Amino acid sequence: MGNPIVGEGEHQYEVIHDWGELPTNIKYGNTHGVCEDAQGYIYVFHTVHETSQSQDAMVVFDPQGKFVSSWGSDFAGGGHGLHINQEGSQEFLYLCDTKRSLVVKTTLIGEEVYTLAYPENSTPYQRDIHGQPITKYIPTNIATAPNGDLYVGDGYGSSFVNQYDATGEFVRAFGGDGREPGQLNCPHGLMVDIRGNTPVLMVADRGNNRIQNFTLEGQHLGFVQTTDLPCHFHQYQGIVVIPDLAAKVTLLDQNNQVITNLGEDSTGNWRKLRLEPREKFLPGKFVCPHGACFDHLGNIFVVEWVEVGRVTKLQKLP
Repeated sequence: MGNPIVGEGEHQYEVIHDWGELPTNIKYGNTHGVCEDAQGYIYVFHTVHETSQSQDAMVVFDPQGKFVSSWGSDFAGGGHGLHINQEGSQEFLYLCDTKRSLVVKTTLIGEEVYTLAYPENSTPYQRDIHGQPITKYIPTNIATAPNGDLYVGDGYGSSFVNQYDATGEFVRAFGGDGREPGQLNCPHGLMVDIRGNTPVLMVADRGNNRIQNFTLEGQHLGFVQTTDLPCHFHQYQGIVVIPDLAAKVTLLDQNNQVITNLGEDSTGNWRKLRLEPREKFLPGKFVCPHGACFDHLGNIFVVEWVEVGRVTKLQKLP
């Protein structure tokens, strides 16, 4: 039998699970982030499995899935959010480390440009008289604006979004824990949406089971309530892909209406299944998608929050 097919109409994909020739000395932990560079190389960011000989948390593949390189042993156990951005003639990676509570900007080969640690210049985040942080801070993902500003979602900490300029200088904080408009509960992923005339910051307000839109200055604009547990976003030709932890990948159209849900497992068994060995995973069904990106051809790469890691390529059908 061939690979499963998911989707409908002009949005149909062949499901290729366990994509990429992973070296035997690397064992995936939770596969959290994925992106593509301008050369078509695919970057997978994971936590590293306890049985892995290599502690490298970043694995790089060529477009055909051949292993190219790995690096980032400092991120073992904490590899989480991953974002790539073109800045002038060079591309840079932005990585969130949930173990060390850091955001690190690097080159494509892992050379550090700068690190953002505890946001002590942010009003909600203060230190006590002994210099210790008072507010819980665990950044989960990152987005960049056209002007170079950086938005960091404190998803596992105190549910604020911290904004920085292109040099890493603090600008403002907004959000904070709650359910009211403008408040957030686990701002897990972010994307600056440039599909319209004015850029909009989309935030995966996962704990509130919704997407929330803000101006780039942090003012609430509205909600997009079309997902269950949205984790992150990526955009290609007006279509937004959303990895949803509740066992599905959602596609939104230009107006943020659902086009289709891909690989949805409606059994509700994902919390248990994510702990199981790979052979328990159902072909054509997702367990708990955590990161997703389009490549330059419109294919979709999905990585999942499962203990043994899983990278799936959704090959777009002609």
